[in-house]
Amino acid sequence: MAKSASTRPLHAENTAADSFAREILERIGDKWSVCVIHSLGEAKTLRFNALRAQLNGISQRMLTVTLRGLERDGLVRRRVYPEVPPRVEYSLTTLGATLRQLVAGFMAWSSEHLAEVAAARARYDAQHPKRLGAKRRSPRGSGR
Repeated sequence: MAKSASTRPLHAENTAADSFAREILERIGDKWSVCVIHSLGEAKTLRFNALRAQLNGISQRMLTVTLRGLERDGLVRRRVYPEVPPRVEYSLTTLGATLRQLVAGFMAWSSEHLAEVAAARARYDAQHPKRLGAKRRSPRGSGR
């Protein structure tokens, strides 16, 4: 028996609204978007280079693209001050601040479970030594 449209999972729908929802999830689930939201949530307001300094490994282009996408979605505010040289600051919007609470939970969870994930990866890698995609990296902050 087929499920009704109202009980089907989001990924099973093909409506414009569901497609848009997946697009939003792609944006907010992106690695750099999560990091930007977290950093702006902690600092409240940051200039571009100060934000980039907090995001180890992000390129100038990737940060620019990420900030533009978050700004377009109403999650980040970009404020340009009419000074020479121009000063630009970024902060979370009210909508972005609501997302910050969820991101903080993800960040806390990842910090709390680093050792468990590292152990699971080690077990998997030991059982599947030749499997492609098994990355051999140590968790952040543990002597990379």
